[in-house]
Amino acid sequence: MHRKFYRSQTDEMLGGVCGGLGEYFDIDSNLVRLVFVVLSIANGIGILLYLAIWLIVPQAEAEKSSAKEQIRAGAEEIAAKARTAGDKIGRSSRRSNLPAGMLIGFALIVLGGILLFRNFGLWVSWLRFDLLWPVLLIAGGALLFWQRKRE
Repeated sequence: MHRKFYRSQTDEMLGGVCGGLGEYFDIDSNLVRLVFVVLSIANGIGILLYLAIWLIVPQAEAEKSSAKEQIRAGAEEIAAKARTAGDKIGRSSRRSNLPAGMLIGFALIVLGGILLFRNFGLWVSWLRFDLLWPVLLIAGGALLFWQRKRE
């Protein structure tokens, strides 16, 4: 029996890539999602791999089309999902309180600065990024928890 790999239409969170891989390999799609998250955190390749699969692999039940048309359809789908997510984030940021947005913005600026200094070699030798990353996550989570508990 010859199976083909398609993106799932029934088990999807973004583009159906993990659901399709789960169906193809007959494993739980949540395990596939976990692998993509770990790859994304570890070295960022998970995000690029996911987007590449999303662009190249057609959805299940999709009509036969050329590779160029499949890539164009995948790119349009990614753009539509990104616009939808941007609209949702915009609406929720207008409704949310200002300190939480400022905290997240500050955290992103600090993290971007750390990554920039590290890439330029302007890094303090005793401050290791593999130790700093978990500390920043814990501190950010603790601040968000403390702020919500205070409200």
